[in-house]
Amino acid sequence: MLPMTPVYMLYFIPLLISISFVYAGTRHEDPKQILVQAWHTAYWILAFMGLIFALLWLVGWFL
Repeated sequence: MLPMTPVYMLYFIPLLISISFVYAGTRHEDPKQILVQAWHTAYWILAFMGLIFALLWLVGWFL
């Protein structure tokens, strides 16, 4: 397994922000709507990744 430190997780924050803003910017033109949509997109990405993490952690715990 590759060694990974928690510092690598800090790369996730700017990636999440940039993906959220680009996705929201392609759908809306109003800056206020872009911010709202970016927040919703970031929330869904975090929820999805948290669910996958919990599922993999649970499977690893049982194995």
